[in-house]
Amino acid sequence: MIGSVRVRPERERVSARRARAEARPTLLTPMFLTVAAAELAYFTADGVLLPALPRYVTGPLGSGNVAVGLVMGAFSLSAFFLRPWAGGIADRRGRRILMVTGGSVFALSVVGYLIASSVVVLAAMRLLTGVGEALFFVGALAANIDLAPPERRGEAMSFASLSLYIGIGAGPFIGEALITHIGFDAAWFASIGLAAVAVALALRLPAMRPAAEEVAPSGHRLVHRGGLLPGVILLAAVWGMAGFLTFVPLYVFDIGMSGAGLILGLFSAIVVLIRGFGARIPDRLGPARSTRISLSLTTVGLTIIGLWRTPTGLVVGTVLLGVGVALFTPALFALAMAGVPANERGAVMGTTSAFLDLAFGLGPATLGFVAAAVGRGGTFLAGAGVAAAGLVVVHVTRLGRGAAEPQGR
Repeated sequence: MIGSVRVRPERERVSARRARAEARPTLLTPMFLTVAAAELAYFTADGVLLPALPRYVTGPLGSGNVAVGLVMGAFSLSAFFLRPWAGGIADRRGRRILMVTGGSVFALSVVGYLIASSVVVLAAMRLLTGVGEALFFVGALAANIDLAPPERRGEAMSFASLSLYIGIGAGPFIGEALITHIGFDAAWFASIGLAAVAVALALRLPAMRPAAEEVAPSGHRLVHRGGLLPGVILLAAVWGMAGFLTFVPLYVFDIGMSGAGLILGLFSAIVVLIRGFGARIPDRLGPARSTRISLSLTTVGLTIIGLWRTPTGLVVGTVLLGVGVALFTPALFALAMAGVPANERGAVMGTTSAFLDLAFGLGPATLGFVAAAVGRGGTFLAGAGVAAAGLVVVHVTRLGRGAAEPQGR
């Protein structure tokens, strides 16, 4: 009798868990996974370039830190101006056309790297890379939001962003191995091939246009007001990370390491593990709280790297930075998309993500001057200062309170 009394509550708990699981709408549909696979191929192609470009600028092209920053950040100039426009196209023409066109332009730009014999030519090709980046990124992220149930969007962004961080984790290993054993041209060809895979996968998708009754009116503005404040916070968080990704491939040699593959792999692995096994953390903590925690960890991590200039300091700082980055993007984009109708998601995504380009453009460019003036370690301290400023902005605005401002244009 006692045993049956004990068994019944356990059965009831199991039944309740099953009921909750069945009530949750499906996220990982075949179409969602196809978008994620295309993102993985694209961002791996991008990851191959991360160690290759700084080494190419300081090696065969014979230039220094300022040139590295300018080349790495050049793609963001074109991407910054195109992302809001791309968002409007995504809302009117669908998500697939941006993914296909963006991946194709990216591949074409890397073909130009094969003939780049000067910093000027390489920077020009990077501007074209930015066009591809703007189109593909906006189309893919808008597709992720469209395909996710509203109550699982934070989780969806966590899973979708795994593609980005697996790509920038695996890509550098591929790039460094090809450079070491074959040469820079092999790295460029690998990036081109991976971008082509992304295009092939995107071609398998439907157009993914908003329903006819949801199409934006002709007065649709280029810049969406609802994306501005989240964009400023995104700028602050990513500024230092952009400098990290740009200068770590060179900084490791300053502190006696043999390459950046281990550090970039560690950074990406942390993000992948947290977003894979803790994909629901931003939804459980709340996007505002997750944003504050992530900016705090980013600030501390970059400060440690900048002050503790040893391999151990770099590893410890990278771990904290990785945890901060893992929490940040899903939380911020969930905040940005709260209450946004389908026919405006592309515009909000385009406006917010344009600040990502601003960070990846201005970050490496300005931090290149910091590196030239005080050394590469100083770039991480400067990035920490920008992240700390972003934390202050979050605390004094509606985002820090989790309040949702009306998302009208």
